[in-house]
Parts: sequence; structure tokens; C-alpha cells
Amino acid sequence: LSWAMDGGKKVWAPHPEEGYQLGIIADVGSDTLSVDPLNAPGQIVVATYDNVYPAIEDGKDVDDNCSLLYLNEATLLHNLRVRYQRNQIYTYVANILLAVNPYQELPIYSSDVIGKYNGKSLGVLTSHVFAIADKAYREMRSLKQSQSIIVSGESGAGKTESTKYILRYLTESYGTSAGLIEQRIVEANPLLESFGNAKTMRNNNSSRFGKFVEIHFDEKYAMVGGNVSHYLLERSRICSQSAQERNYHVFYRMLAGAPADMKRGLGLDAVASFQYLNPASVKDPALHDVEEFKHLDQSMNCVGLSPQEKADLFRVVAAVLHLGNVTFEEETSNKKGGSVIAGKSKLSLQGTANLLGLEPEELQRSLTSRVMTTTKGGAVGTIINVPLKPDQACNARDALAKALYVRLFDHIVSRVNRCFPFKNSSYYIGVLDIAGFEYFQMNSFEQFCINYCNEKLQQFFNSRILKEEQYLYSKERLGVTEVRYVDNQDCIDLIEAHQSGIIDILDEECKLPKATVEHFVETVHLTHGNHFRLSLPRKSKLVYYRSLRDNEGFVIRHFAGAVCYQTNAFLDKNNDALHASLEQLVGASSDPFIKTLFPEAAAVTGSNVNTKKLALVSVGSKFRSQLSELMNKLANTGSSFIRCLKPNLRMESSQFVGGHILSQLQSAGMVSVLELMQGGFPSRAQFSELYHTYKTYLPAKLARLDSRTFCEALFRAVGMNANDFRFGISKVFFRPGKFAEFDQIMKSDPESVAVLVQRVYHWIVRKQWKKSIFGAICVQKLARKIRYRANSAIKIQKQVRMHLALCKHRPRYQSIRALRALQDRVQTLTALVSTLKKDKDQLQKRLVDLKNSAADQINKIRASNIPETEMNATYSGLSKAMEDFLVELKSRHEQQRVEEEEAAKIKKIREEQEKERIRREEEAAKLRKIQEEMAAERKRKEEEERRRRQEEEERRIRAEMEEQRRRQEEEQIKLREEERRRREQEEADQVLAKKLQEEEEKAMAQRRAAEEQERRDFELAMRLATTEKQPQMVIAESVKPSTQSLIAEQSLKRSQAYLVKRQETTTLKKYDLTKWKFADLRDTINTSCEVELLEACRDEFHRRLKVYHAWKGKNKKTTTSGSAEDHSEGEQRVPQEITELAAQPPAVPPPVPPRSSAPNPLPFTAEEVPQRYFRVPFLRPSDRDRLDRQKGWWYAHFDGQWVVRQLELHPNKPPINLVAGRDDMELCELSLEETGLARKKGAEILGHEFEEAWSKAGGKPYVRTAGSKRKN
Repeated sequence: LSWAMDGGKKVWAPHPEEGYQLGIIADVGSDTLSVDPLNAPGQIVVATYDNVYPAIEDGKDVDDNCSLLYLNEATLLHNLRVRYQRNQIYTYVANILLAVNPYQELPIYSSDVIGKYNGKSLGVLTSHVFAIADKAYREMRSLKQSQSIIVSGESGAGKTESTKYILRYLTESYGTSAGLIEQRIVEANPLLESFGNAKTMRNNNSSRFGKFVEIHFDEKYAMVGGNVSHYLLERSRICSQSAQERNYHVFYRMLAGAPADMKRGLGLDAVASFQYLNPASVKDPALHDVEEFKHLDQSMNCVGLSPQEKADLFRVVAAVLHLGNVTFEEETSNKKGGSVIAGKSKLSLQGTANLLGLEPEELQRSLTSRVMTTTKGGAVGTIINVPLKPDQACNARDALAKALYVRLFDHIVSRVNRCFPFKNSSYYIGVLDIAGFEYFQMNSFEQFCINYCNEKLQQFFNSRILKEEQYLYSKERLGVTEVRYVDNQDCIDLIEAHQSGIIDILDEECKLPKATVEHFVETVHLTHGNHFRLSLPRKSKLVYYRSLRDNEGFVIRHFAGAVCYQTNAFLDKNNDALHASLEQLVGASSDPFIKTLFPEAAAVTGSNVNTKKLALVSVGSKFRSQLSELMNKLANTGSSFIRCLKPNLRMESSQFVGGHILSQLQSAGMVSVLELMQGGFPSRAQFSELYHTYKTYLPAKLARLDSRTFCEALFRAVGMNANDFRFGISKVFFRPGKFAEFDQIMKSDPESVAVLVQRVYHWIVRKQWKKSIFGAICVQKLARKIRYRANSAIKIQKQVRMHLALCKHRPRYQSIRALRALQDRVQTLTALVSTLKKDKDQLQKRLVDLKNSAADQINKIRASNIPETEMNATYSGLSKAMEDFLVELKSRHEQQRVEEEEAAKIKKIREEQEKERIRREEEAAKLRKIQEEMAAERKRKEEEERRRRQEEEERRIRAEMEEQRRRQEEEQIKLREEERRRREQEEADQVLAKKLQEEEEKAMAQRRAAEEQERRDFELAMRLATTEKQPQMVIAESVKPSTQSLIAEQSLKRSQAYLVKRQETTTLKKYDLTKWKFADLRDTINTSCEVELLEACRDEFHRRLKVYHAWKGKNKKTTTSGSAEDHSEGEQRVPQEITELAAQPPAVPPPVPPRSSAPNPLPFTAEEVPQRYFRVPFLRPSDRDRLDRQKGWWYAHFDGQWVVRQLELHPNKPPINLVAGRDDMELCELSLEETGLARKKGAEILGHEFEEAWSKAGGKPYVRTAGSKRKN
């Protein structure tokens, strides 16, 4: 299936020992991928999507891991493995150097190699520790800021060797004017290593102290001196060592290589004769003590030690050895008890006293008793000697030996600093070499402090590389995706917090009168009982620690894994003070060199000796303050990082254990760095810096440009890809390795620079021409806009003036209109007056006067600006006169009518009398006429009734229409209100869903951090068990997250309501398809006739496709410029607008999609499944940058909710036909609802249109049978 669905591409699958192994995808599960390993065919590996990565097809290696085709931890590990097998131990991750310890000498550190890297930018030459050293120097000069190089890694990873190579490079490359200082800085290392390094189980030359070596430069960047700061020398190693480990190198080298007369003078013998030395580890073929003693002697001579000073150093070392041979036995003659020196060790006591300038009796008394002052009773202040038991005397002896050696080491470091002094220093380059993260079967106070220091350094790395880098990207507005990382601040607070931290709790316990380790541990657990980073020993992954009691230790979950600390010696190791007897003893030494080692003891007189309880000098608090000063130094300097990696636990060459390397990469945060650098820009420079650096290579006319334009012209001229750099607000940023290419081009031969100048000219002319054309177009547009606005202003002015004039003259023209109406009434009244028979002339004259008055008033209104009140008054007077005239005219008409009626009545009577006869004759005719009139009247009334009823019906219809319109308006208002409430509810749902999503992401991040910590704890326990060769020590507990948690992490974010609903419905599942294979789902879809099973299989099938394509999208290839490709040719299956629409989260997010739950009745039968067809424009990513680009068409045939046929038509390209069942991995995996095509206007087409395009493209007919069975 894997060859059919994805072309047999290789992937990386997890492997317990090698980290990752190559394989081919055998099956796509619902939440996992099944991979068939290439080296073990048939042994299927099932892993979650997050633990499977695409593999690089070829076996090539790259110098910078950011140039890998796929940026993930698997390809990073593979690249390291390939390069390590070729003895290429150095690799970059952007500006961070990864160094894998080869455990053999390589010919890559000669003076010739040093010369090659002098002044070269990162990426010009192959990766090397010299390149990091040169980068620090160049950045010190360009940024005018001191620099620090932090060399970190586990014990045995090669930190000390890397530090020596850095110092050697800086002194040989840039130390030309300081005389012997450069040589002394380098040669001081053998001296410090002899006294501060030792053989451990994991490293033959392990630094048991931390050092920060500073190389100082003056204002002209010339080397003027150096300084060494040291931190936390391991004290317990002086008196005891674990099996297969040794004491400090100086003891063995002095016994093996010192001249015979020196040995006789110091009373030295074989290693086995000294109790402080472990003879079992003397014979180690990797250690050459005789030769190393010679190097130690040469180092002492180089740093300027005189023969007397060397003799003093060896004398104290010998005294420590003899002091370790002093043993004690219980005193039987004294009833008070106590102890005495054993008879066999009196010679050792005598030798120790002679070497230290002490009296043997005084030394014996100080070792077997202590001086105290009484604080109660009758004689307060009485000094008494308290005898010590044999074990107490041994503790006093060991305390004196530790104090002697520690003070001697402090003196050596101080003496080394005096050999390269300096008066004035402007800048410095500091190299930090401190003990790496440690974990042993017995972890005590030294490991606690060392791991605390590594926690602080890891936090500094996260802050400088991840936090500050992302802040800079955000500040410069580069738009780089944020990268999440594990913050270990809570672990640091657990250790160093004020009052509640473990260090302060330890100090407070040491101050108690009867301090006990048990009370200290109980206080720690009581204070931090619920702290994630702290747990009980019985909860450890190792069986060995589970036997410890709760008050005998504690487990701290560090960034690299959980470490169990046994606290039985925490109180003693935290106190750096000697009791009064020993302090008084060394102060009274006759040897001046011993007095210089203990200046405070020599300054105290016998009467001032503090004989009370031992004063507390907290080692933990001192180390915390030193570490705080160191972190402040690092924070105030520029930083470069070197991550040293340990390839195997056996310290053997050519052995690359991938799982061991991978755990170091993960704990060091390199995976997060790789993720950041995938879209990041590790190299950057100010515009002004580039301007001043490269303006000398260009003519004066080009150098006059402003810095930003200058840089833009420069980059365009050299032909740099726009993806290789990005302009910020104040800086220009480069992809990994691209700044080196640019620098190399600029510093090439003069002919290339001449060509470059021509390109710059060409670019500037083109840019100026484009600006001119753009400016001309803008001026033309502006002129047209000005004309348009002028015309618009005129129209606006016209309308405004008209409105103002209308408002101003409205009373006047309204009055004139009213007066003209009066004049019209005068004409009507004139016609009425003409019908009168009496006083006609007089009435006509009065009408003429009214008409003239109205005309005069009109002329007056036109001629002058009469107030509105006056016009109204005049009109009212004329109107009243008109009404009065009308009343009089009506009365005259009425009087004339009455007179005429009376005359007519008399005339009628006469006519009636005359016509009485005629009337009688015509009575019958008149009766008929009356009947006809009555009939006509009845008909008229009926017509009027009909019209009345018709009008009432019309009024009723109009009222109903009005009522219907009113109801429709109310419904529209109601619908708008409901729509508004719905939108508000949707917005509230979106806010709630976003809040729930953020809460779920936060909880998920916490779960991931806890699971990652569990994994690191388990891996660290396995590594410790492997080192101890006791794999049964590890508790067989699974640290992998459960399937349900993985499902929750890989699913889309859901709202709480949906999650509750899904939880209720999952119990009603009819088909559990989670364990079905991908091929089984496909076969069932093609052959099954059961509708419910068919739909369930289709849902699960497309759900897996969606998760698989999401995994492929997450693991995209990177371009040559280091950025991830959006879509490569052939990988974009649907138009981008559809994927963007599908990516938008709805108000209540749906599942992805959810698996089939309880069977619901389908809304249609198998034969009624809707067939829908769509067509949208489609432009391939490869065609977007073409000038002659033409859009193609994307066709899709949906059988229900899923695509069964897909067609792509592109201009000048063959059509692409995809069919379900054959091309499932290339088909669109989105459902119809998710694509949004049904809501897209103009996207849906008719079936015959799709079939026509399908047949033209050579597609076979699509036939549906019963059960939605598909045949092609």
C-alpha cells in the first residue's frame, strides 16, 4: 500500500537505541503510522505522527543543519551520524556549533588550519571550533562589545578540549603584540588541569571545577592579558573516589613522573601506599602520567613559577597525601574516651607536620580534640579541650586535607592570573568551561551544585537563542512564527528562591544547634510537596533509589532528566569552615607559604580564637553568588554557543549511539532551535554597519546613498534571492550561511567588483525610472482628482446656494402665490357681479380696487424686503375684504333670486291657470313621465348603492393590503432582531470557543511538558543503568503518552460542549474502525453494499487522509534559502482559497471529522445520494511568479460529502484525472461542507458540463451501483 499511496518514500521511525531508523509507511492509522523498517523488513513499527518524519532521499551531508531538506530531529541526527562517520565532528545549527567528541586525535587543528579561518565568516569554510572563535573576535570589533563563548555538554563530551582549541586560536591569530602573554594563556591549561581535573567513569580528563577564561584586548583590539575565574572545585574527591575513578591528576603524575630526589625529600612512595588514592584506576592505557608530569613542569615554567614556588606546591600536595595516611584508634587509657594516632601512622603524622611547618604534637592534639568555650555553669568562658572519637577525628583530618588542597588551588589560579596581568582593557572574550550535567549512582552536594549551574546555563541559552531571538524578530516585524520551548525557571526557583529555595533551607538547617540531614530533607519536602520538579526517591525510575527513605534524599527533575540526590553529606559539604583548633593550628605554621594559604587564620591571635560553635561559611550560597556574577557577565556580553555531544558511554572512537545523542540534543534545546531557524534569520547587521564595511568597494557616487538604499541596491546587484534576506526596521537579516556568501562576493577580485558596480548602476537607474513613471502617473491621477473635486465643489456650491436662496425668499414667493390666488378669485367674482341687475358698476369698481391692491402688494414685495409679519397682515386684510365682498355678493344674489322667484311664481300661476286645461289633458302623459322619473331615480339609487359597495370593498382590500404590509414589516423587524441576536450568540460562541481552545492548548502544553520530562527521566535512568551495566535497575515503566492523550493532542480544538456531546455518543458506536487497516477501509468502500458500514468507512477513511496530509504539511521540504515551501509542484491538491476557507475555525469547531457513532437514519437511500459538480479557477504555485501566467480550472465530483473524481486543466499542460480508489492520496480529503463550494457563487455546475470536460480529458465514465459501489 505504501508504494501505491505515496510512491514508497522513506521516513524516519523511532528506534530505542539508534534514535531513528529508515523505513517505508506500511499503513495509515487513525492516530498512528505503521512503518516497515528497511533494515528489518516485516517488523512493523507503530508510532504516532509526531514521532515519524520524512527522510532525505540521498545520503549527502550538509555543513549547516539549517540547509537540510527536512528540518527535524531525525534528519539532524542522521546528518550528525553521517558526518561523524567521515570524521567531520563539527556541524552548525545556524550560528550554534555542534561538536561530537571523536575520542581520537584528528589532523584539523594545525597552524595552517588556524590561518585559513582567520577573518572568515561562518559558512565560508567548513564548520569548525576555530570559526566560532573568529566569529567572537570579529563581533567584538564590529559591535564594540565583549563576547562570551559558552562551551556546554555532558561530562566527557569534549568541553575542555574545545576550550583549549579556542584559546589557542585566539592567541595565535590575534596575539601578536603581547610577548609571552599568549603563550602563558595557553600553557596555563596543563597546570590547571593537573590540579583541577580527574578521571571519572565518563571522562578520562573531567574538569572537576568550572572556569571562565577571559582574554582581554585594548582599544585597538590587541591582546593585553587574561584572567581566570574558577567555580566550585569538587572537595569530596580529595579524600574518596568512586570505583574506577581517580583523585586529581597531580597526585598520580607527581608519584609517577617526579624525580627520585624529590620523591625522597617529600617521602613519596607508590600509589597503593596512600589512602587518598584509588590504586584500582592507576593502570589506564589512555592516561600517561609520566609524560603529563613533564608537561606540568613545563607549564609551571611557562607561567613564571620559580623553583621555590613549584616546590611549595608539590610540598602541599605531598602533605595532603601523608595526611590521608594518618589513622586513629580509640583511646582505652582515658575514661573520657577519645582517640589517638595509630602506631602505624605516626610516621605519616611526622611527615605531614614537617611538610606543613607544624609541630607533630600540636597537629596530633588538633586532630584528636577540639577547643570549646563553656557558655553555662559557674565558669563561663572557660576554654576546654573536647576529645574526638575516631570517626570524628577522621572527619577533622579530611576537613584539613580538603582545606589545604582547596586553598592551594585558589593560590594556583591567583598565581596564574598574575602571570598575564593587564592595566587597561576595553573588551574581552570569555570562554566558559564548566562541569557538564552529571548523574551517577551516588549523587551528592557537588552534583547538586553542578546541575544547578547547568540549569542556569540552559536558561541563559533559551533566553538568548529562543526568547530574545523571537523578541527581536517581533520588534523588527519580520513575521517569523513563534516557537514554543520548555522553560526551566521553576526548577531554578526550586533551588535558589529566597527563603524557600533548597540552598536557603540548607543554610538554615546548618545554623541550627542540632542540625540533621533528615530534618533538612523533611523541610524540603514539606515546603515543596506539590512541586512538579521535586519528588521522593521511591518514585525514581531506578530500583536502587527506591530503597532510600523519604528523609534520605530527594529527586529533582532537571532539564536533562531526573536525578536522585543522597543528602547524607549535604550539611558537611555545605560548610567551608574549619573548627577552631585546626584554624589556630594552620595559623601558627612556621612555613610562610602555608600562612599565605590561610591569611585569615594567621591574622587571628590565640586570645581571639572563636572557640564557640563552628561558624557557617555556606558553600551553596557562595556558589550561588558566584554564579549570579557569572550570569551577569554573560548577559552583558555577546554570546556564541558550542554544544559538545558525547557519542557513546564507553568513550570509544567511531561509535555513534544515536539514542544517546538524540537525548542530548533534545535536552539541550537544539530541536527547538532547529524549529526556530527553519523560519529564522540568525545573521543580522545594522544598515549603517554594512554601509561602512562595504562602501570602500564602490565608487563615491554610489557611496553617497543612504544606508538602507545602499544595502538594498547592493543585495539586488549581487543577485541575492529575496528569500535569503529580509529587511527589518533597523537591520537586515540573513538566512543561515547567506551572509558569508554575500561577504565572499563583496571581497572577490576587482573585475567582479566592477561588474557588481555596473549592476548597482543598472538597478539604481531602473529604480529611479520606475519611481519617475510612478511619480508621473501619480501626478496625472492627482490632476484628474483635482478637476473632479473642483467640479464636485461647484455642484455642491450650486445646491447650497439654491437651498440658502430658497430658505431666504420662501416667505416672499409664498405671499406672492397667495396674492395671485386672490387675484384669480377676483376674476371669478367679476363673472358673478356681471349677473347682477342692480349696482353692477359700483360692485365692479370695488373688485377693481381689490385687484389693484393685490397687484400693488405684489409689486411692493418684489421691490422691497418686507417683513413676513407685514406681508401676512396685508394678505389677511385683502383676504378679509374679499370674504366680505363675497358675502355681500351672495346676499345680493339671494335677494335677486327671491325677487325673480316671486315674479316667476306669479307668472307661473297665470300660466298654470292658462294651462290648467292643458295640464289636465296632459295628466296622463305627466303621470307616465313621473313613473319614468321614479324608475330612473330608483335606477340611479341602485347605481349609487353599487358604487358605494364597490368603494367599501376597495377600502377593505386596501386595508387588508396595508395590514399585510404592516405584518411583513413587523416580521422583517423580528427577523432582523433574531439575526442580530444570532450573530451576537455566534460571536459569544466564538469567544467562548477561543477561550476554551486557549485553555485546552495550555493544558496540552502542560501535558506535553510532563510527558517530555517523563521521557527524559526514563532515558537518563536507562543511560545510568547502562553505564553501571545493570539494566535491571530501571523500572519498566512506559513513558509514552497514552493513545487517548495522543488523540486529544492531534485532534482539532473542540469546544467543551462538543467534547461532552462526543463523550455521550461514543458509547453508542456500532462500528469500531480504529483498528482497521487503510487498505481494508478502501476495499470495504469499493465492495460493501451495507449503507451504514459504507458511510462509517468513508468517514474513517477520509479522517485518516486528513490527518496524514496534515502530517505531510507539517513536515514540508525546505528551499535552498532555508524557508519551508508553501506547496511544491504536485502537492497542492485543491485551490488555495478552498484550503484557506477550510482552515477558518467555525464558532463551535467540528471534529476532524468524528468517527461514526450511533447509526442515524439516513436522509436518503443509497440510490438517492446527491451527486454534485463544481468548477473553480486554479493556479499552480509554480505558475504564480510567471509573467504570462494563466489560470486553469479545478473540477470536482462529490458523491454525497466526498470527492470521487477530480480533474485539473492547466494551459499548455496535460490534464490530471484523479479517481477515488486509485488516487486516494492525491484527491481532496475535505468534505463538501468543509470546502464551502456549496456556498460559493457560480462554483456549482451541471452534471453534463462536468461529464463533457471529464470525457475530453480522457476520463472513463463513472457508474454507481447498489450500495454506492464505484466502478471506473
